[in-house]
Amino acid sequence: MTITDTQHRPLRDLRISVTDRCNFRCPYCMPKEVYGRDWIFLPHGELLSFEEISQLARIFVDLGVQKIRITGGEPLLRRDLERLIEMLAAIGGLCDLTLTTNGSLLASKAHNLKSAGLQRITVSLDALDDEVFRAMNDVSIPVVRVLEGIDAATDCGLAPIKINMVVRRGMNEHCVTDLARHFRHTGHILRFIEYMDAGHTNGWRMEDVVTAAEILAMIESEWSVEPVQANYRGEVAKRYRYRDGAGEFGIIASVTQAFCGDCTRMRLTADGQIYTCLFATRGHDLRRLLRSGACDADITAFVRAIWHRRTDRYSEIRSAATIGLDKVEMSRVGG
Repeated sequence: MTITDTQHRPLRDLRISVTDRCNFRCPYCMPKEVYGRDWIFLPHGELLSFEEISQLARIFVDLGVQKIRITGGEPLLRRDLERLIEMLAAIGGLCDLTLTTNGSLLASKAHNLKSAGLQRITVSLDALDDEVFRAMNDVSIPVVRVLEGIDAATDCGLAPIKINMVVRRGMNEHCVTDLARHFRHTGHILRFIEYMDAGHTNGWRMEDVVTAAEILAMIESEWSVEPVQANYRGEVAKRYRYRDGAGEFGIIASVTQAFCGDCTRMRLTADGQIYTCLFATRGHDLRRLLRSGACDADITAFVRAIWHRRTDRYSEIRSAATIGLDKVEMSRVGG
């Protein structure tokens, strides 16, 4: 079954947040000034159970979803996550099951995740320089811990790994070529991400954005590269490869080169809200339906109706009119 929205975009991707907790306090996502010691996270009873998540995932696959990405918060903080991976991997018709993590817990968990059926993994890594990395995670976790996680995931067969670097002016733009140099010839795919105005607590300013054009110029100052066609409709990264055969990288330019026209993603939060855009201001409550005894057909009709009337194109209309909106926080919807 294929369903489309008002812009004729099909529903193909589902991002499932399994926790709103994270052990990092990256200023672009969960700034410590907001998510401090007094911040109240979701109690366990408000989280969707693995059985509820699996039930919803099957419904979404029946509606045309081909790819599921597990996110957070930091998803590896969710206890017994491997059991959920195993349940999702058993869903017929699901083509791609992947997970995004900050990598700090990956070294001890990669093997079990792979054994449970995880197919791919994405690791966030904003710098190789340990001082810069500690400043960006703001809890002083060393970069070596993430690198060990990447090695463990590689060893157990989760490669090639996608490595995501959020580039923020004044913080880590000088680290772009260092990361590129490190991951050339490894088979992993480094992706540079423009600093986005997701949520409303990170103090985003346009002047802090290192643009895709600037990032590409940094890479081209060191190596000769050429563009590569997208793998599929809705791929968010513009792909490039090194002409010397050292591999490829991508640039995700949500701010300066909007890709709303090809967005095929819906997001499910840990407490059962669905959002049709990373920059949405309101969600829709699936947990209430689940726990009130609604059948699969009722839930299917609910989701279909929401997608059919979807009009989101925030990045295309970003302007003074969108400043100050009470947007959902990225830590709730997983980026």
